[in-house]
Amino acid sequence: MAQAALGAAGLHFDELNKLRVLEPEVAAQTAQLREECRAFVDKTAEFQKIVGSLIEVVDQLAKAAESEKMKAIGARNLLKSIAKQREAQEQQLQALIAEKKMQLERYRIEYETLCKIEADQNEFIDQFIFQK
Repeated sequence: MAQAALGAAGLHFDELNKLRVLEPEVAAQTAQLREECRAFVDKTAEFQKIVGSLIEVVDQLAKAAESEKMKAIGARNLLKSIAKQREAQEQQLQALIAEKKMQLERYRIEYETLCKIEADQNEFIDQFIFQK
């Protein structure tokens, strides 16, 4: 009866017989909710740690991929420049070959001319010797 009168006034006794303002069920539900909230906050913090480490790993992979991409671009550009250098070198060598062919042709013509002159001179010498 005393508990009913106190209950009507909004006062209640807990399991330790302490006077409380809240009903024991509401207090138990509040304590349970508090524990669930703590567990949720702990799980949320753990999730944030996991996500943070995942973000770090993804950032490292992104940096590594970007680095490899830049290396590949550099290698491709180097390959293009080497190809251009080879083309230029090939053109220079083709020009040198053409120049040497022209020089060879000049030397061949000069050789033929000198052979004719030698033959003429030998013929002149032979005629001179026979005339004497």
